[in-house]
Amino acid sequence: MWDTFILNPMINALLMLYELLGKNFVLAITVFTILIRLITLPLNLRQQRSSMKMQEIQPQIQAIQKKYRDNPQKMQEEFAKIGYNPADTLMGCLPLLIQMPILIGLYQAIINVLGSTPQALFGLTQRVYPFIDLTALLPVENKFFWLNMAQPDPLLILPLLVFGTMFLQQKLLTPQMKPGDNKDNPMASMTQSMTYTMPIMFGFISLSFPAGLSIYFVLSNVIGIAQGYYMRYTMPKPEPKKALPVVEDAPVAAEKEPLKSEYSPSTPALPAAKRPASKRKQRSAKR
Repeated sequence: MWDTFILNPMINALLMLYELLGKNFVLAITVFTILIRLITLPLNLRQQRSSMKMQEIQPQIQAIQKKYRDNPQKMQEEFAKIGYNPADTLMGCLPLLIQMPILIGLYQAIINVLGSTPQALFGLTQRVYPFIDLTALLPVENKFFWLNMAQPDPLLILPLLVFGTMFLQQKLLTPQMKPGDNKDNPMASMTQSMTYTMPIMFGFISLSFPAGLSIYFVLSNVIGIAQGYYMRYTMPKPEPKKALPVVEDAPVAAEKEPLKSEYSPSTPALPAAKRPASKRKQRSAKR
């Protein structure tokens, strides 16, 4: 089943692209990568939108889980109100699960197509479809600059490119968070750690990959970077949360009311005869 649905179709697709593109194996891998990304594009877009949405509503999810941990039915109702389905978290692993058979199949396809021993060539003839003239394609050109497409890069340039392009892709696809957002958010912490661990892991294992497979990685990551830019600048940004109105405390009444002046404006004016003499008049009278 593996050979019928994964390996043999990949071998024949690479050979047909190799023939159509002037017997250039790098161009064949480039077009093959673009076709794979186009086929998986709807799934990748859906997964990325779901991931960004989960990141935004994660604080609400945690609050609901904490409040209704003893009432699962009410918890599900509250999840439905904010548009969260726990099954959606599994969608994040689906593109990776689909990518793994592609990587394994492409690895085996490159080894089979670029094989130079009589045994490898005989095995290749058993996998090629009848309508492909294999005699006109063999031997497949496996040289590209300093690279042997069936061997790892001796200068380690491709592994570094795999690491760098995958790191940029992960940064673009990871939702931006404010400082302190991952303090009480385990999902955010895991997402941030994956930004570094995934590039390091794939960069390390690409040290032993054939150069052709590393080129597939680099091209796929470059397409992912362009896709990340598209997602970041086309996804609607969440509206800022409105601050709750601050209710000010009522002013505390003074313990003692201020004493009113004897001749404050509110006091009715006294007749002129009863008004006290001014200080100047008093001094002149004494003289």
